[in-house]
Parts: sequence; C-alpha cells; structure tokens
Amino acid sequence: MTYTTPRFWAGPIKYLRWASRERPAYFWSVVIGATGPLQLALVPPVRRWIGDENAPRIPVTYPVPEGPRKQLTGYDDE
Repeated sequence: MTYTTPRFWAGPIKYLRWASRERPAYFWSVVIGATGPLQLALVPPVRRWIGDENAPRIPVTYPVPEGPRKQLTGYDDE
C-alpha cells in the first residue's frame, strides 16, 4: 500500500491533518508564524490590562552640569 502526499487545494483539512502527523516541525512552525500578525494587535492591550508597563528608557548621555567648571589644582597640570 502506497500512500501519496495529499494536495492542499484538493482537500485542505486532510492535508493539514497529514502535515501535522508527517511533518510536525514544518506544520507547527507555520501555525506559530501565522499568529504573528494577530499578536501585534493582541499583546499590547493584554500587557496593559495585566499591569505590565514598558521600562523607562536608559539614558544614552551624561547630563552636563550648568555653570562654569571647577579648575583643578595640585596635579601639576600647569
């Protein structure tokens, strides 16, 4: 008995059942990847709903103090 690979457009449900048994890594990779656009709309409101907020931004510069700088003395810089 030889089974042929089912064709997707001939019977999509039959093909998905076959793929989930015979090629599970490919099947679940496609399923998880297909949920990506859905997650773009779903995840941010859910995060806000459970109280998870974005962390404050990390400063990338050091604040420069106002006013004149102190002159250093005693280090033989003259």
